Amino acid sequence: MEPTADSLFRMAEELKINVFGVSASYLAALEKKGVRPANQYRLTALRTILSTGSPLTGESFEYVYRHIKSDICLSSISGGTDIVSCFALGNPNLPVRKGQLQCRGLGMAVDVFDGDGEGVIGKKGELVCTQPFPSMPIEFWRDQDGIAYHHAYFERFPGIWCHGDFAELTSDGGMIIYGRSDAVLNPGGVRIGTAEIYAHVIPMEEVVDCVAVGQKWESDSRIVLFVQLQPQAAMSDQLEEKIREKIRASASPRHVPQVILSVKSIPKTRSGKTAELAVRDVIHQRAVVNRDALANPESLADFFPRRELVPPDSGAESG
Repeated sequence: MEPTADSLFRMAEELKINVFGVSASYLAALEKKGVRPANQYRLTALRTILSTGSPLTGESFEYVYRHIKSDICLSSISGGTDIVSCFALGNPNLPVRKGQLQCRGLGMAVDVFDGDGEGVIGKKGELVCTQPFPSMPIEFWRDQDGIAYHHAYFERFPGIWCHGDFAELTSDGGMIIYGRSDAVLNPGGVRIGTAEIYAHVIPMEEVVDCVAVGQKWESDSRIVLFVQLQPQAAMSDQLEEKIREKIRASASPRHVPQVILSVKSIPKTRSGKTAELAVRDVIHQRAVVNRDALANPESLADFFPRRELVPPDSGAESG
């Protein structure tokens, strides 16, 4: 049988699956396609949906409870292949709050540090783990002196595992992930997580996907947003303004990108994550590190040169 958008839910019904793991982008795609599993399948055995890969938007939380199953534990989880575990995850005994990961993982001394290395609640900062944990790797292959391992996790705060996520602990014990720390946008010195923009742009009917990066520009940094549009949509002044107004109203004027450009596709890693750093390297005309990790490296050719991205008096060619 030819796979369809709802094939996994057909399998969930037939196999009486209890725990269903998906990516956040998969749920967003289902919503845009108008898939309504609750109308087609009896998911009586399904108790938990686990979402990972990227932050789960508030709209996707609402979609799951309205159109997949109302009595389910929807758990957005965050950890990594490197730790074979989660720093924050779900708990069927706790309430599910839209846009949040429910709680910190057992055996994980998870905290969020500000720039001075102090734990903060209700403020954005670096996701850290202040004590060793059972699944913590002890070394990297072919890293005999441990320099690469130390640089990856312990350079930011000596002796403290810094995972590289821009996050916030909430007053009710949950966590919000705003994106990767190394992809944080910094216009005018204000730190903005990329997920803060994606949450409002990706749900738009004209948009398939997007990626936001910071570009050095006239002694500062500006936000550049690339959008992959639906086949029937086309970039126009009206659509640009619609995107800007959506971000301005739902986030803040600081979040509004200075440049919005359409591209054919968004580069992804083989694990399905948006490759912000690769895009940032391309528009700054730097070599892309770890290009082999991309599932669609050919997509980068659409990002530069672009006339709108060439700094004044740079002498660079534009297309």
